[in-house]
Amino acid sequence: MTVYLRSLETAVPPTILIQPEARSVFAAQPGLTRLGSRLVNTCFDSAAIDTRHTAVEELTTDSRAENPQFFDPATGLLLSPSTKVRNDIFATEATKLFIEAAQKALDACPAVNLMDVTHLVTVSCTGFFNPGPDYKIVRALGLNPAVQRYHLGFMGCYAAFPALRAAKSFCEADPEAVVLVVCAELCSLHVRTSNDPDTIMGSALFADGAAAAVITARDLPGEPALLQLDHFETVLTPVGEESMAWNIGDEGFEMVLGNYVPHIIDDHIIGALEPLLSRDTSLHGLPYRDIQHWAIHPGGRSILDKVQSRLDLSDEQLVPARETLRNYGNMSSATVLFVIKHILDLPPADDGGDSTGDRAGAPGSERICSMAFGPGLTVETALFTRLRAPKPAVAEEAGTAAAESAQPVPVRA
Repeated sequence: MTVYLRSLETAVPPTILIQPEARSVFAAQPGLTRLGSRLVNTCFDSAAIDTRHTAVEELTTDSRAENPQFFDPATGLLLSPSTKVRNDIFATEATKLFIEAAQKALDACPAVNLMDVTHLVTVSCTGFFNPGPDYKIVRALGLNPAVQRYHLGFMGCYAAFPALRAAKSFCEADPEAVVLVVCAELCSLHVRTSNDPDTIMGSALFADGAAAAVITARDLPGEPALLQLDHFETVLTPVGEESMAWNIGDEGFEMVLGNYVPHIIDDHIIGALEPLLSRDTSLHGLPYRDIQHWAIHPGGRSILDKVQSRLDLSDEQLVPARETLRNYGNMSSATVLFVIKHILDLPPADDGGDSTGDRAGAPGSERICSMAFGPGLTVETALFTRLRAPKPAVAEEAGTAAAESAQPVPVRA
C-alpha cells in the first residue's frame, strides 16, 4: 500500500536572533575564560547561520522585561533560570507553535475534514507537560476527541522520522487513516553562558521552530499528494554514545555535541545508507549524486561538509540543508522537515534532465534521500518520491513571503 504526504507546513516564533549580535552578547559575559571567549567567537562565526528564531523574546536587547530571567539588557548579563522556569515557558510557547503548525498543515489539505483525522503524533525533546501538546492540538483545532494520540519525547534531532514511520504504519494498517504529525522544539530555552565547548556550540546552533504534515493512504479526489513515503531505516553507529547526548540539568537541558561527531558521521555514513538504498533496486549501484535531492538534517556546518564530501554531492544538492541552517539554525526534530519543505518548494526538474526520473519512479517524479542524526549516535534515513510541484499561486505566495521574511527586522539580540 502506498502512503502519501499530503501537506507540509512550518511555523517559527516571531523574535529573531541575529547571529553576530548574539555572538557579541555571549562573548561579553564576565565568567568566560580567554579560551572560552575564543570558542564563542569561533563557534558563532563558523556556524554558517545568519538568523535564528526564539520563543524567548527576552533574549533580545529590545526587551524591557520588568524582572528579566534570561537576559538583562541593562547589564548585558545572561541569566540562569531554573529548569522549571524554562519548562513553564515551554508549556506556553511550544503549545502556540504546535497549534499553529498543525492548523497550517490542515488548512493546506482542504480535502481532509477535521473529523477525518484519526491519529495525531506529536514530537518534542525540549520540554514536558501533561496534558501535553497532543491534547492541546485536539482541543484548539476541534479534532475528534476520540483521535488516537501519541507523543514521541526526548528522542532528539532524528525524531521526525520515527513519527513519519509511525504515520506510515498507521495508514498501512488502516487505509482510511488520516495522520497528523507535528514537531515543535524550543531549543533556545536551554542556551546559557559557559566555558564548556559543547554548551558553547549549542548556544551557537540551536533555535526554535515547528513543522506539521498530513499523511494518508486514502484517495483524496482533487488533492494531489506532495510526497510518496517509500522506505525508512534506523542505524546505530558502533561508536558515539558519549559524543551526542541531551540531559536534564538544574538550569535547563544540557547538550553534549562532541567535536568528534562529524568524524563519526564521515566514517559510518556509507554503512548507514546501505540498508535504506538496498530497499530499492532502481538505486543499486547508482552514484549518490545521481539521487536528485538530499534532505540532510543540518546539525551543524561541519556535519554537512562531511556528508557532502563523503557522498560526493554537488553544492546544489546541499542548498536546502545549508539554507535551512543559515536562516533558521538547528531546530532539532523539526529541522529536517524544513529541509524537505525547501525541496518541495523548488520548481520541478526538466523531464529530460533528471538522471533518476525514469529509473526510480513515475515519469516526472523525483527521488529524495533524507537523513538525520541524533543521540546514540543514531542515524535515521528515509526515501521519498516527490510527486508534483507546488501549485503556481502557492509557489508565488511562498516566494513573496520568503522575500519579505528575508528583509532586515528591527528585533535584535
